Amino acid sequence: MKPKRPSIPMPVQAFRRRRSRKRWPWVVAARLVALLLIWLVSRAPGEPASLAPAPVSTAQVAGPPWQMGNAQGRFTLTLYADLECPFCRAYFPKLKRWVGANADVALQWHHQPLAAHEPPASAEARLAECAAESGGHAAFWQAIEWVYAHTRSDGLGLPEGLRYPGLNPAVEQCLASERPERVIRAQAEEATKGGVTATPSIRLQDRQTGQAIVLPGPIEGDALLSAMDMLVAEDAAAPPTTEMPADVVGDMPR
Repeated sequence: MKPKRPSIPMPVQAFRRRRSRKRWPWVVAARLVALLLIWLVSRAPGEPASLAPAPVSTAQVAGPPWQMGNAQGRFTLTLYADLECPFCRAYFPKLKRWVGANADVALQWHHQPLAAHEPPASAEARLAECAAESGGHAAFWQAIEWVYAHTRSDGLGLPEGLRYPGLNPAVEQCLASERPERVIRAQAEEATKGGVTATPSIRLQDRQTGQAIVLPGPIEGDALLSAMDMLVAEDAAAPPTTEMPADVVGDMPR
């Protein structure tokens, strides 16, 4: 005959039940904390903190400067470029794709024709300005892409006799005036005063905090995201550094 198991006193049973009921919220909380830690560890190393995107808006004020992307976005990228610069020519399509994939960014153009590329650099800049004066932001970027697609670069200019397909009486009237030249000259002088001497260069500005950083060279997308993270950091009082890792700056213009 098997001995009887000792009975558990009723107060002890009640205590165990109360203890079990009190324990389950802590178990759930512990599991939630464990899941959070697993998620944090599983994130890719170097992945930038996500930035809350601003609502995408197509509302744009009249240029110049001429823009593409989200005009109401938090960040503005200013591209200092020369239409005869081969580095700019190679970099522009990449930057355009990157801006299109980042909804909180607007790209604006800043003319900086280099003396070594004159007179074609300024002539092509005037064409883009006049196309934009007639057709707005979209017409400006169409002209930029057309010039880069056809120029021989390095100051050689467009092929002899090649005519811009968007040339109309309004564009021709603009080209005959001094208006585009004034815009180009003012932007070039502003860039020089700001210490921008090479093309392409990027000025990244956080419109929310006013913080900005100038990055020389064709900057890769990952480096731009890192710069954006830096600008939104809480330590806004510390001046941002303009030095970027050599492996993300890319080929620097000489």
